[in-house]
Amino acid sequence: MMRALPRGWLRLALVLTALLAALPASADVFRPAYLELREAGGDRYDVFWKVPAQGELRLALTVRFPDDVRETGRTPGHFVGGAFVERWQVERPGGLVSQEVAIEGSAAGVSDVIARVERLDGTSQVERLSIAQPRFTVEAPAGTGEIAWSYLVLGIEHILAGVDHLLFVLALLLVVRGGMRILLTITAFTVAHSITLVAATLGWVHVPGPPVEAIIALSIVFVAAEAVHGLQGRPGLTARAPWIVAFSFGLLHGLGFAGALAEVGLPQKAIPVALLMFNVGVEVGQLIFVAAALAAGALLARLRLPRPERLQRVACYAIGTIAMFWVIERVASFA
Repeated sequence: MMRALPRGWLRLALVLTALLAALPASADVFRPAYLELREAGGDRYDVFWKVPAQGELRLALTVRFPDDVRETGRTPGHFVGGAFVERWQVERPGGLVSQEVAIEGSAAGVSDVIARVERLDGTSQVERLSIAQPRFTVEAPAGTGEIAWSYLVLGIEHILAGVDHLLFVLALLLVVRGGMRILLTITAFTVAHSITLVAATLGWVHVPGPPVEAIIALSIVFVAAEAVHGLQGRPGLTARAPWIVAFSFGLLHGLGFAGALAEVGLPQKAIPVALLMFNVGVEVGQLIFVAAALAAGALLARLRLPRPERLQRVACYAIGTIAMFWVIERVASFA
């Protein structure tokens, strides 16, 4: 029979569930606008600008270049895949190095802005811009170390902003007991999503994004249900062999990570470094969350909490309900 969670863990679960539920209902807050500047030679750059859209209504965000930049060749924009896409070309004597580029306008519904500069030598600059201050300076070619650091930070930020991924990990922690079992479970999850992240990013496998996101949400429902069954004296597969469940669903979560990385792209001359460091960043972010959860649980274990089993069940149902809402929402978006 599955043991009830310590009181501290239970209180932590309730707090984290409430915090995660308070975030946007779509769960995947990584819904950035995307700007790409591709050096075309002769002080010219091809511009690609993608803004999230709500139905047939595009968000009022625009790109602002320095005043001495000349714009040419703008083509009519169009809606595609839940976004509005525009292309044009800009030119400035001396190029854009050391020049500031800003994003202006209404940002409701946009989590942040990903800016990417592709240079003729194959190197690139990637910036994740806060929506509160969406501006950056175009830099000279970066070294391998700078690319590695950029993608490491990007991976950490993505996992810590991915509410659905964090809820899945939290649900696992509510079921799995014991330090070694937790370690094996997290390791299995890591290995699995690393495999599919690499395979999908390099184009070895192609899976449509919407079904993957729906099944990721369903994986949270499954683990939350397993936690409830454990409380009822019917421990399931997750309690008996959590590494199997973590590995199986980890393959799907890796495809979700790959979708986020596809929004940013990879520098053509540093693909292995960028891919490796993004994956490392995801792992670092995940470990930060697990460590924080375990530490908070240990601290809260000393606090008294009335009727722990009932509140534990509420926490499990809350996680499952939030995830089921995401399942319905994501399946409805297939049409």
